[in-house]
Amino acid sequence: MTNLSAIYLRLPNWIGDVCMSLPSLQAVLATGVPVVVCARPWARELLAGYKLAGFIDMKGHWREDRAAVASWRKKNRHLHARGLLLPDSLSSSLVFKFAGVHSAGYRDDGRSLLLRWPIDKPVVPTHAVESWFHLTQQTLKRWGLPAGNAQPPRSLDLKIASRHQAQGREAIAAAGLQPGGFVLIAPTATGLHRGRVKVWPLFDQLTRALQNEGHTVAMCPPPAEAAEAKRNAPTALCLPPMGLGAFATLTRLASVVVCNDSGVSHIAAAANAAQVTLFGVTNRERTGPWSEKAICLGNHQAWPGLDEVLAQTLAFATETVT
Repeated sequence: MTNLSAIYLRLPNWIGDVCMSLPSLQAVLATGVPVVVCARPWARELLAGYKLAGFIDMKGHWREDRAAVASWRKKNRHLHARGLLLPDSLSSSLVFKFAGVHSAGYRDDGRSLLLRWPIDKPVVPTHAVESWFHLTQQTLKRWGLPAGNAQPPRSLDLKIASRHQAQGREAIAAAGLQPGGFVLIAPTATGLHRGRVKVWPLFDQLTRALQNEGHTVAMCPPPAEAAEAKRNAPTALCLPPMGLGAFATLTRLASVVVCNDSGVSHIAAAANAAQVTLFGVTNRERTGPWSEKAICLGNHQAWPGLDEVLAQTLAFATETVT
């Protein structure tokens, strides 16, 4: 489609969802058409390693976001831009519609009329990675653009900017740690799932058991979660907070990441880090880490026990050391 000046890609609003949408971003970039990402401001750093034609901050207020998209489009003379909406929300389709960007997205109640190319969702529920990749594939085909492989790759393959790799290495050096010489835990998870806490309750016991085995246990919570992290694992080494790019590097440098089903799990998966992800209230078939280096324990009805988590963590940590 020779007159297509740019593709405006609206990414989801949560860290884990942005990580799971990376195969879709990579498929769109592979078309060779300039790609402008529209996402929450924090995603700018996470995606700093990608060659984008632009990044537009989405603040969550549709009129403000519409104005930002329209202004960018006018400034860059993207007269024939098209949009791909990964979120199902009505507001995301309103933003692109009234910014003059004809868009594709999943057909949903109340927004089909706002889409130029409404796409039917898969009949059988799939993992979030597969669902967004299917939407991307169908859209590119309708636009006459190369769609690549029919299935997403088994690795999210986050491209981490070189400066963020350096920041991660500097952070562990400042803490006296060596690559592969520490276990990284993430003993928090924001929000509730159907009224149930998403945090495994045994992080303190796990930390002490690992320390008794001679392993250094570290964590690096964001400022808003630091107090909770220290309550849940008071003896763990707490690193200063860092940006998402540097944190992704940190997960790669750890021998293993032990976390809840949370954004940390998906960042670790995107960075191709070894991880043990713990489930007790959420469905891992839908939102589990998309990685062949991830071990998932527990399920949506019951948390795993301490002995099981400790054994799997030690297996990863010992393998890294040897």
